[in-house]
Amino acid sequence: MTSLDALSPAEQLVVTTVRDFVDREVRPVVRELEHTDTYPADLIDGMKGLGIFGLAVPEEYGGTPVSTPCYVLVTEELARGWMSLAGAMGGHTVVAKLLLLFGTPEQRRRWLPRMATGEVRATMALTEPGGGSDLQALRTVARRDDDGGYVIDGAKTWITNSRRSQLIALLCKTDPDAEPRHRGISVLLVEHGPGLTVSRDLPKLGYKGVESCELSFHGYRAPADALLGGVEGEGFGQMMKGLETGRLQVAARALGVARAAFEDALRYAQERESFGVPIWRHQSIGNYLADMATSLTAARQLTLHAAREADAGRRVDMEAGMAKLFASETAVRITLDAVRIHGGHGYSTEFDVERYFRDAPLMIVGEGTNEIQRNVIARQLVARGGLEP
Repeated sequence: MTSLDALSPAEQLVVTTVRDFVDREVRPVVRELEHTDTYPADLIDGMKGLGIFGLAVPEEYGGTPVSTPCYVLVTEELARGWMSLAGAMGGHTVVAKLLLLFGTPEQRRRWLPRMATGEVRATMALTEPGGGSDLQALRTVARRDDDGGYVIDGAKTWITNSRRSQLIALLCKTDPDAEPRHRGISVLLVEHGPGLTVSRDLPKLGYKGVESCELSFHGYRAPADALLGGVEGEGFGQMMKGLETGRLQVAARALGVARAAFEDALRYAQERESFGVPIWRHQSIGNYLADMATSLTAARQLTLHAAREADAGRRVDMEAGMAKLFASETAVRITLDAVRIHGGHGYSTEFDVERYFRDAPLMIVGEGTNEIQRNVIARQLVARGGLEP
């Protein structure tokens, strides 16, 4: 039984179509794009043509909705080809979920049809220079103006796709004096315009091609109807729900990177010989491969379990946190072991394993660090009275 067997025939076709796209269009060009840090415009257009940006959008808005397990496997396939492509649709999907769960009817009608086609691409702006994973320590403030709209001042950092996205789900304080702090946090749906500056693309170890930027808001004006859901003070809870999807997406990215590294290592270990035999026959290399395959399989099953729980309508902050934690740590170990198996070639930019090794650490710090995930898991274990049998 494969991971695809649990999907409907239609969803199996979605995953295999993306797999074919990756093998045909992505893998032949990814090394050059990544090493030159070139934005993959043609590949993004290909993703639009496949409907990838509409996977979380209902049919009534022009989307091609799939189950969360299918979404996980699509993300894994994209990341297997190039993790940056999975990143290009990650925040977009979270914003689509936020609109579906919390948006007003007008907000859904305005944004979702164009998001489904990729005409509008969306991202979310959470992290601030002095806050990191402490999202309640926001300093970006949106104050009401005389017209009932908002004037926004503050800064965000490490915002992926922010230069090329047309819609930004901005986490900010609409009541800086609220106690507890999360009661004063809202999400505003903002567009590029006067008062918003994308100041620079941040240099990165990996995750090339797509931009991660600093954003500065100085007197930026947003209309009253930019408030997600139309009610102030609900943004923290809204975003925490959205991050359940975001953390599943990061877990799936980690699966894709780990799988690519494992597949390359397995192939190389059969082709490369030393002392007259393929190197996989040496116990040390064979042990690496066995551990890599076991950990990757366990990570995928944990991620799919969380995805199924999400589709069942249950709260999955703990399950998504477990998946993100385990899959990302697994990706770091597997990519390092792939470098070991390749020996000197693993350190060469002529082989892809060095890229996997540079991309993998993003998943242990992105969408909430793994230290934060452990805190979330521990709190939920206590609140739920442990794990269910």
